[in-house]
Amino acid sequence: MGRIVLFGATGYTGDLTARALVDRGARPLLAARTESRVRALAEELGGLDWAVADVGRPETVRALVERGDVLVSTVGPFSHWGRPALQAAVDGGAHYLDSTGETPFIREVFEVWGPRAEAAGVGLLTAMGYDWVPGNLAGALALRDGGAYAVKVAIGYFASGTMGSDAMSGGTRASAAGVFLEPSFAWRDGRLVTERGAKRVRAFTVGGKARQAISAGSSEHFALPRTSAALREVDVYLGWFGPMSNPLRAFSAASSVALKVPGVKPGVGALLARTLKGSTGGPDAQARSRSGSIVVAEAQDAHGAVLAEVRLEGVNGYDFTAGMLAWGAETALAGGLQGTGALGPVDGFGLDALEAGAREAGISRAA
Repeated sequence: MGRIVLFGATGYTGDLTARALVDRGARPLLAARTESRVRALAEELGGLDWAVADVGRPETVRALVERGDVLVSTVGPFSHWGRPALQAAVDGGAHYLDSTGETPFIREVFEVWGPRAEAAGVGLLTAMGYDWVPGNLAGALALRDGGAYAVKVAIGYFASGTMGSDAMSGGTRASAAGVFLEPSFAWRDGRLVTERGAKRVRAFTVGGKARQAISAGSSEHFALPRTSAALREVDVYLGWFGPMSNPLRAFSAASSVALKVPGVKPGVGALLARTLKGSTGGPDAQARSRSGSIVVAEAQDAHGAVLAEVRLEGVNGYDFTAGMLAWGAETALAGGLQGTGALGPVDGFGLDALEAGAREAGISRAA
């Protein structure tokens, strides 16, 4: 039988995921680039096996896995550092999960790596954390409830509780900033179209109040159309920015023009790389406990009338990500994947199983 390999175990998300796996009774192999740190974590968590691997030396990442293993990667920003783990999984015959939320990387996994993985007989489940599992789940549930006339779905991600200055990890900040430099996408008229991020703003009713959100590219755009052949539109929105949503839309429009000027995009990218470092820690347990997650999905007919609405609620996104990756890795190791190639969470595990897994990880359907 294979094993679970956690690459990036000593980073913020990796550490949380390692602990979530151990809490479930798993004994993953922990891998990271600094020997002293990964060895110490492995000892703390009960004498787990460990290895040193670095994306700068892809052969060390490839050496982590064999056929039948499950590789979980939390090494980001994924657009910079994610490919060695993908290559290792495909070449080694291992199933793969990651914690990315980055639009360009998600698209690359589905369009470039998916066919390679299918040929190799392995499954790739990108964005298997808070980005973007809850929206896939809520969207699929709403489409099922909406029935045969549901041809559009709109999904909104929101935070509950308080979000202080310590609410984001260094890796999240670095990934989010880098995504603003790249094109986004949407599902329109039954096909994927390229567009800028934050192109649209709309309001959702959350807790009896209208809350604004900006459009974003996500795995829902690739995965949900697989669950419903009639689906014509998929819209995903981030509602974390409140009254800054419209200014962000304006900034997106202006920056999309400015970044076309020769030399501007590389310069901005270099500046972000210097100022926004990954692996700089994140909110502690107390800070995470002060915030939670709300995800809303509306299934609509061709005229935009709402046929069904689903609301999910639960824990902070980081805690959910760790729990979801742990559940997904164990389920994949036990033979619970329903396909190969690049998979969404619904077609990868099945809707009922995914709903149960999300509940275990801390997010469930509100009454």
